[in-house]
Amino acid sequence: MTVENKKVDVDYTNEVVPSKARKGFLPMFAIMLGFTFFSASMWTGVDLANGLDLKGFILAILIGGVILAAYTGALGYIGSQTGLSYDLLSRRAFGKAGSKLPSAMIGLTQIGWFGVGAAMFAIPAAQVLAPDSKILPYILVLIVGVCMTGSAYFGIKGLEIVSYISVPLIAILGTYAMVTATVQGGGLHAIFNKSTGGLTLFAGIGLVIGSFVSGGTATPNFTRFAKNNKIAVWTTVIAFFLGNTLMFCFGGVAGAFTGSNDIFWVMIELNLGIWAFLVLGANIWTTNDNALYTGALGLSNITGKAKKPMVILSGIVGTVAAIWLYNNFCNWLTILNATLPAVGVILIADYFLDKKKYAEDAEVPAGTNWAAIIGVIAGAVIGNLTGGNIIPGFTFGIAAVNNAVVSLACYFIGKKLAK
Repeated sequence: MTVENKKVDVDYTNEVVPSKARKGFLPMFAIMLGFTFFSASMWTGVDLANGLDLKGFILAILIGGVILAAYTGALGYIGSQTGLSYDLLSRRAFGKAGSKLPSAMIGLTQIGWFGVGAAMFAIPAAQVLAPDSKILPYILVLIVGVCMTGSAYFGIKGLEIVSYISVPLIAILGTYAMVTATVQGGGLHAIFNKSTGGLTLFAGIGLVIGSFVSGGTATPNFTRFAKNNKIAVWTTVIAFFLGNTLMFCFGGVAGAFTGSNDIFWVMIELNLGIWAFLVLGANIWTTNDNALYTGALGLSNITGKAKKPMVILSGIVGTVAAIWLYNNFCNWLTILNATLPAVGVILIADYFLDKKKYAEDAEVPAGTNWAAIIGVIAGAVIGNLTGGNIIPGFTFGIAAVNNAVVSLACYFIGKKLAK
């Protein structure tokens, strides 16, 4: 077989991304913004606005945004510097066998996000088309799931194309909705005075972090295609801080004005009608493509199979679970916020402690790094305990920060004991 005829894996599933496949600022910026410009973040913004006053809303999105930007910026740097995907990085930090745990945690949650996104579009559409039909939501979820799985099948190039279309559209729609709500509602203070006050500031910060901690942990999957570290870090930080913050504001202000907790119905109440379905649908599509891409890479690492078949499997699982996940959205966010940061902070710590292990020609550890595994488990237990997910009503501090601190402590202690 000649070199010209040899089949090439354009997603570099199990190898370093070569320099010829690296991308400049604009395509990377489109991909990362397409990822963070997600209608579910607008939905989170609605929950924040309905549970906090204006000051609390601003503080929650700023503090949560800074934490997310720092977390994802560090992972973005590592992805670009090494050219390795999240799952290949996990092999070095957790060992080849141990990497199946972080791959499962991020891969399965990203498949779950795919399901949430599919249902966010399909269920409101069904309620508008046939309010009394009980089967139509399931039919539309199936159709949406198949279409989104199809585009994710084509990989990173497909993500770039869809992002170029959807990012400007959602920015225009969100700005219009926010300005309209502010004008009609008599100003921001008047709008936020309607808040129920059902959230604490720490709970609000937790929702902000939980909204993208899963996708943020998988940042190396995308920044490994960046031409240099500067492009990787800046596009990531801007996307996760500015882009995500804008989405919270778009949804929060409009949602606080209407009192609705579903972003589609917020848009419909603002007389945006068909535009809401078209633009939010395209917006969901970009992030769902990214989510399925990440989920498939995780399953590929776990099973040893090629990425393409795993995209199809991920799409099937996400579509089947879609409606259940949609109905348990807030619970989903609080669990992610309390569980997942440990994976990323251990990966970051391990990289900066031993960069030689991440060189292209370095041998991948075959077994399991138990210090890293125990760190993830301990962080998840403490995060969920202090986040109120184990003992209802018992909370302490910011669950994501508690998770990160405990996981790092266990990791460092484990490393010392191992020596």
